[in-house]
Amino acid sequence: MRANLTKVLALMLGGLILYTSATGPFESLVQRSVFLALVILLGLVIYPLGAGKRWRPLGLAVDLILAAGVVLACGYVAMNHDRILVELPWASARDMLFTGVLLVAILELSRRAIGVIFPLLVMAGLAYAWLGAAIPGPLGHRGFDVYYITETIYLGDLGVWGMLVGVAATTIAAFVLFGCLLLHTGGGQTFMDMALRISGRSPGGAAKVATVASGLFGMVSGSAVANVATTGNFTIPMMKRLNYPRPFASGVEAVASTGGQIAPPILGAAAFIMAEILGESYLRIALAALLPAVLFYLGVFLTIHLVAKRRNLQVVPDDELPTWPEVLRPERIIPILAALGGLFYGVLSGRSIQLSAFYGILMTFLTFVPFALLARRPLREIVGKLLSGLMDAGKGMVIIGVLLAGAQILVAMIGMTGIGVTLASLIVNVGGESLFLVAFIVGGVCLILGMGIPTTAAYVLVASVLAPALTTIGVEPLIAHLFVFYFATLSVITPPVCVAVFVAAGIANTNWLPAAGEAVRLAAAIYVIPFLLLIYPALAGFGSWVDILLASSQGVVFVLAFATLMSRVAITGSRILDVAGLLLVVGLALTPGWLTTIGALLVLGGLYARNRQRISATAHASGSGTPKPQGVHAKETHP
Repeated sequence: MRANLTKVLALMLGGLILYTSATGPFESLVQRSVFLALVILLGLVIYPLGAGKRWRPLGLAVDLILAAGVVLACGYVAMNHDRILVELPWASARDMLFTGVLLVAILELSRRAIGVIFPLLVMAGLAYAWLGAAIPGPLGHRGFDVYYITETIYLGDLGVWGMLVGVAATTIAAFVLFGCLLLHTGGGQTFMDMALRISGRSPGGAAKVATVASGLFGMVSGSAVANVATTGNFTIPMMKRLNYPRPFASGVEAVASTGGQIAPPILGAAAFIMAEILGESYLRIALAALLPAVLFYLGVFLTIHLVAKRRNLQVVPDDELPTWPEVLRPERIIPILAALGGLFYGVLSGRSIQLSAFYGILMTFLTFVPFALLARRPLREIVGKLLSGLMDAGKGMVIIGVLLAGAQILVAMIGMTGIGVTLASLIVNVGGESLFLVAFIVGGVCLILGMGIPTTAAYVLVASVLAPALTTIGVEPLIAHLFVFYFATLSVITPPVCVAVFVAAGIANTNWLPAAGEAVRLAAAIYVIPFLLLIYPALAGFGSWVDILLASSQGVVFVLAFATLMSRVAITGSRILDVAGLLLVVGLALTPGWLTTIGALLVLGGLYARNRQRISATAHASGSGTPKPQGVHAKETHP
């Protein structure tokens, strides 16, 4: 019964997404209320209260009451959307009841899906709005009664029916559907096979496969935890089978999947929200995030390569690698290229993002079905894969929809009370005129606020509260939002609440703490990349092509030196000299100008040449053509 109900509701939600992607959304309050009703109903079925417990009948009763209340509350808004927007009615007892039911359903589903931290934050925001008059000092405010709070949350488009739910119900939903259909029609296996072919035979091949595969998946799915759960169930066992240390395998997968959050086109769904908040085009946001994402993956890839050579980690065996002709068969590669072509055609021709996603969906269908029929696959199997993609899109929107509804409530309370402006002023007062001191404080607070919260919700929170602190001291709004977004993203791999590491360590059956240490080391560069954006705004596309070229060169040199430093490669034979030389390169790379960039390149090139010289000398002295693993110090067996 529950399985069938899940399928029906998931198909209804997926069908709504598909229909409105093709034809355009309904009136704003209608689209958002119907979408949220289906999301909550599906969430109550997927995450039942008391499942497997003796008191499940009580949980079922609670779920039925919540479901009925949500249908009535959302149905009322859909039926009266014109009156709500035109008349801005006063809150009645019925409105407060409907608001209460919606709040309980959203917060309870959030608790079931991701834990208590996020619901507690939303509840704190509501309490702050209500009791602000009782708080002394600059954080206090005049306070708002329950009637005004109800009107803000329920009877308008600033509360639960605000911009975030609107983006979730249209743009994000369309992209999730596009990604699910692409993966279900063979794209997922093709991505994995491409990752194997690209990096499987190089040092640390299995770890590089995880990096490439998770990056490819992340560009479509935009969820770190989902990436770990999907690709990690393939890559982590493969690394374990090749005798990679379990914490290292877990850290690699967690970091690679986190990188998918900052990689275009989706950025963990933040690209669409950032575009709405800043009033920029989606394409501008994606392009601004491109170079930092390249630098991140370059740093991770190089760190894995150097650590693999130092530890002598194995490559993927030949018999586990697919051949290029097999990977690039027309029936596998053409649907992917057609889907991406349809998507980018829509974006570049100025269509809406959801219509562009529909073009990609349509091209997926128009290419997958003919190839499947030519291969004489049963019609039932073909339809089943398409319906599975539709259902997975519906299920995938549950957590996103519920979290963004909760985040929208929190954002409404932040805006209503003015706490965002207050905190920004306090941070600027503490940091003074020092850009990097303010940025350091903002980054640290972002890491704390983002812990235990999915990336998209974490970004919304820090963008509302902390981005203004950077824009106040003259940082470009887009740079400020990318800065807080990156630190909010890093919270999923930063101890103590590093959910991506928890999932990866669970798959590897190892302790999460050493896995988190490996993850932080592998991702060390991305903790600095946001500061690079402050030094070199050209990394986000500000300035001329010469500025962008200079910033890119400095970013690459910095990442190469930093990755070499973090991988503890032995260069000169003296660890002190190695660290000093690499820190010199890092310092030069962080100093703007062509002269410092050229100097950094020369020093780094000299260090690499010295490393090759030392390896050759070691190989010659041992009388073997096969050198020892790079960078292994005499007494060093672990990082």
